[in-house]
Amino acid sequence: MKAVVYTEFGPPGVLELQDVEKPTPKDNEVRIRIYATTVVKEDPDLRAKPGFNGFRRPRHPILGQELAGEVEAVGRDVTRFKPGDAVFGIDMFGAHAEYKCMPETGALAIKPANMSYEEAVSVPNGALTALAFLRDKGNIQRGQAVLINGASGSVGSAAVQLAKAFGAQVTGVCSTTNLEWVKALGADNVIDYTQEDFTKSGEQFDIIFDTVGKRSFAECKGSLVDNGIYLATVPTPWMMLQALWPAVAGGKRVGFTAAGLRPAGKKIQDLAVLIELIEAGKLKAVIDRRYPLEKIAEAHSYVEKGHKKGNVVITV
Repeated sequence: MKAVVYTEFGPPGVLELQDVEKPTPKDNEVRIRIYATTVVKEDPDLRAKPGFNGFRRPRHPILGQELAGEVEAVGRDVTRFKPGDAVFGIDMFGAHAEYKCMPETGALAIKPANMSYEEAVSVPNGALTALAFLRDKGNIQRGQAVLINGASGSVGSAAVQLAKAFGAQVTGVCSTTNLEWVKALGADNVIDYTQEDFTKSGEQFDIIFDTVGKRSFAECKGSLVDNGIYLATVPTPWMMLQALWPAVAGGKRVGFTAAGLRPAGKKIQDLAVLIELIEAGKLKAVIDRRYPLEKIAEAHSYVEKGHKKGNVVITV
């Protein structure tokens, strides 16, 4: 099978399309013929430098978290899926390939019928992250004022839609070129960060969700109501301390969750929630660009510039 492999850390050029052995599913696994995957924000980081994926060389030479495709084969103990099932889901590595095996207990679900493979693959990473922050950490409630900083990214665009689905009054912060687009996602108000600093406006919010790690809790604290909560996907050590010891923050709270490290069973439950929202028309795919698998280095170059709008999809 074809797969994008890297054996050393470095620039996008270290990624190579190679022929590798097609995986064989274990007794509890399904083998998926992948039709679409994505390049998420974390992929260029994992490619560029040692860290989570090893220090001397990559522990997992095939990147790729999100996938959508068709179950081609199942192990003898599998009961959740059968060959021919159209599925979508997320794993830590291995989706930048034509085939991947996953345990049937992994974060995998039947693809919504009203979405293409390319649309479905753009949902899990951003929406599962946004859901974990807004619902679980933020305890979002109908009628609350919610600000999403970085509203045009993968997590941010999902957060705007989810916050609206929960009945919140949503303000999206993004660049000039994305204002109308974020409003079309459902934001009640939009702020152009190149022209206005929301922390200086005097407006206050029940939840401030910084999806891009650009504004600190210290900067945002004055824009929170009493007992409001600041959520951030990129925590600092000081912010982690404030999350553990709310008294430090003077009653205003800090929330962080390692959404990607949650148990697969929890992600399966949340995929079911997202599917309901998708089928009800409350959550839509947001695709910026599409690249074929052989052009994945170009996709990495684009994503690591930090200006993608929604998701970058790879067709396999």
